[in-house]
Amino acid sequence: MYRLDGRVAFITGIGRGQGRNQAVRLASEGADIIGVDICRDVESAAYSMASEDDMAETVRQVEALGRRVVARVADVRDGAALRKAVQEGVEQFGRLDFVVVNAGISTAQFGMTTPEQEEQAWNDVIAVNLTGAWNTVQAAIPYMVTRGRGGSIVFIGSTAGLRGQRAGGYTAAKHGVVGIMRGLANELAEDNIRVNVVHPAAVNTPMAVNEGMQAYVDAQAQQGGGDQNVTLLEPSDITAAVAFLLSDEARYITGTDLPVDAGFVNRVS
Repeated sequence: MYRLDGRVAFITGIGRGQGRNQAVRLASEGADIIGVDICRDVESAAYSMASEDDMAETVRQVEALGRRVVARVADVRDGAALRKAVQEGVEQFGRLDFVVVNAGISTAQFGMTTPEQEEQAWNDVIAVNLTGAWNTVQAAIPYMVTRGRGGSIVFIGSTAGLRGQRAGGYTAAKHGVVGIMRGLANELAEDNIRVNVVHPAAVNTPMAVNEGMQAYVDAQAQQGGGDQNVTLLEPSDITAAVAFLLSDEARYITGTDLPVDAGFVNRVS
């Protein structure tokens, strides 16, 4: 008997990185997976997004564990596409127990100087990281409430959601995710649906490890922004916290911010 046997999880951004790691870990613990990924680039991001081949590899790894998966190309900015993906997954699996709100981008890059570039970067990161997070839970919550068996929602936040890091729209979006979590934790308590945020420091994925991000970090350091994360975490470090919060072991934990950051927030607060 696995910890998540017979459960179904909806995960955004499953193409690679944290999303793939979450899908495979939850599948290894007995869950079936409904997943989406945009599978195309976002212009203001300084790195490439996952591809359809990447998502196919995630599907392969989940199925190799003997679990089922419904994977769809969908942009979290498109609420209708998310609702369709969740509906198709629930129709196939018959239930929905968990949501991992993982999809996100960073538009931080050195040399973005024009007002037009900065405006587009703001719009993209707010639309994906904040509105996309809201769209995700709105697509899933009705199925969880109607079933009447409770469940768990975990948002992937950031240390930028707990303090004033120099990351513009990214910091604003991650603070907004905390607000969504806190409101939903109260709203969904009577339905026995728990809602929490895991806040990683920098994670070893293409979002944090790319030339554009390194140039941005170097420029911030030169300007006196010496509070950057120094420990690069692995996706599995974050997924371990997610799996715990989804499980019955965390049945009395809701409305919380859980940093997984090697003490970064405590050190620089």
